[in-house]
Amino acid sequence: MPAWRLRGVILPDDEPGDVYIDGDRITFTPVPGAETVADGGYLVPGLVDAHCHPGTSEIGEPLDAALLRTHGEQLRAAGISAVRVPGSAGRLPSWFGADPGLPRVWGAGLAVAAEAGFFPGWGRQLPADRIPAAAVEESRASGGWCKLIVDWMTDDGGYDMTMSPQVVAAATRAVQRAGGRVAAHTQHAGGGTAAVAAGVDSVEHGMHLPVDLLETMAARGTALVPTAMTFTQLAPMMNDPGVPEGMRRWFGDGWRRHAELVRAAYEAGVTVLAGTDLPPGHLTGEIRWLAEAGLPGAAAVGAASWTARSWLGLPGIEEGAPADVIAVDTDPRRHPKSLNHPNRVIVRGRLVR
Repeated sequence: MPAWRLRGVILPDDEPGDVYIDGDRITFTPVPGAETVADGGYLVPGLVDAHCHPGTSEIGEPLDAALLRTHGEQLRAAGISAVRVPGSAGRLPSWFGADPGLPRVWGAGLAVAAEAGFFPGWGRQLPADRIPAAAVEESRASGGWCKLIVDWMTDDGGYDMTMSPQVVAAATRAVQRAGGRVAAHTQHAGGGTAAVAAGVDSVEHGMHLPVDLLETMAARGTALVPTAMTFTQLAPMMNDPGVPEGMRRWFGDGWRRHAELVRAAYEAGVTVLAGTDLPPGHLTGEIRWLAEAGLPGAAAVGAASWTARSWLGLPGIEEGAPADVIAVDTDPRRHPKSLNHPNRVIVRGRLVR
């Protein structure tokens, strides 16, 4: 592979310098023959979508291998060098994540849910006594993560817990004892309370999460992935008269306080991460929403870059780090839209644009 040289202000530390790309590694030692591909502006560690579901275009559809590759290529082109897939429509093929031309991948196997507690045909929907073992199986099959659906839509058009706090705690304990990590889908106060009490590693969506849980989340290192852009897209649909009143009330009450919740989470010291859910591909919109919700610009960009990378165990722009770098003209902490039009994108040592 060719060697590249990029010069600019290195984020998040604001240090100007030269960065060299030698294979899939970053070095600050000059590499003979390296071609200069960026000279000036800002250098951002490769982006991370911490919650997305590539390979599926519509809820309830099966995993499509051709679409999975297309989504992977689109994510890479946008500078997204790593994705976390917290539950996929089907088992991710081995090439996804191993292909050096696509982003790095953290999967979570199939979502584990209670019976009738998830989209029909998706995930593993099981009796309560089988949930902990299934959660361990999924974490082992995926390389570490599993996803629990702890609350879901009800038959009468509302939204409620589908797993008892005891089941959530047992499943979380079993996965973590096996060396895995747990992502909890929750959009209900009781579900959020059960997930945080169980010590899950991340709360996905978090709508209706009680604010008094935030200090506990911060102390335990539990991340919050608010997936706000997905709710933004859903909001107009919830005004349809055909949506049950209970569903409209549940969504409206949660969505109205979501920005306040996310801001309070950041202020309490919770790690807030950017994720796009379904369909993937609007990560920069999520960054802008986080900034509009009240996060400082550095925290909003970090939620999709250096903070997310660190949380997954990926270094930023450091000696020997994986070679994921974006070069932009203007400071994305003040002008996040600059991430929509990067000058250069390098993912896994490959010059994408």
